[in-house]
Amino acid sequence: MKNPAILALSLCAVALFAASCKSQESAYRQAYERARAQEMNKPTQTVTIIPQNAQPQPVQPAPVQQPAAPVVQRTVVVEEDNTPVRTIQGEKRVIDGEPLKAFSVVVGSFVNETNARGMMNTLRNRGYAARVMKTNETINGHTGWYRVVASSFASKSQAVQSKNTLRDTYPGAWILGN
Repeated sequence: MKNPAILALSLCAVALFAASCKSQESAYRQAYERARAQEMNKPTQTVTIIPQNAQPQPVQPAPVQQPAAPVVQRTVVVEEDNTPVRTIQGEKRVIDGEPLKAFSVVVGSFVNETNARGMMNTLRNRGYAARVMKTNETINGHTGWYRVVASSFASKSQAVQSKNTLRDTYPGAWILGN
């Protein structure tokens, strides 16, 4: 009975001894990390070899040049303004607002004065110097139209610019020449 117990204990001791002698990866990793850290901490030296008869010359910094401002060339194409200007034959008078100038931007035409004044008030709330003008035109059997003028200018180019600004909200806007 003693022999098998001694034999079993001997085998366990040999197995433990063999496992403890095995090299472990963590030990290698630690050694590698230490060597790498030492290498990184070493000061580097720069060696400059100067010939015996040469005199050291001071290094002058290169002159700093400010970059030149980029040259921007713009080609302005003057287009002929082909925006149509309508005129109204017959009597026309402003019933609410300032007098009209040479070119006006008309954004609405109504048979009913109340509707015209409602649009005028909307435009005034948006910052336009809107006005209502009454005409004696006959269109589609109706005589006496109320035109809503959003803005009025001395030059056609200003009127065209205003019309283009209003185009998103009032796609039917047009220019009236006085």
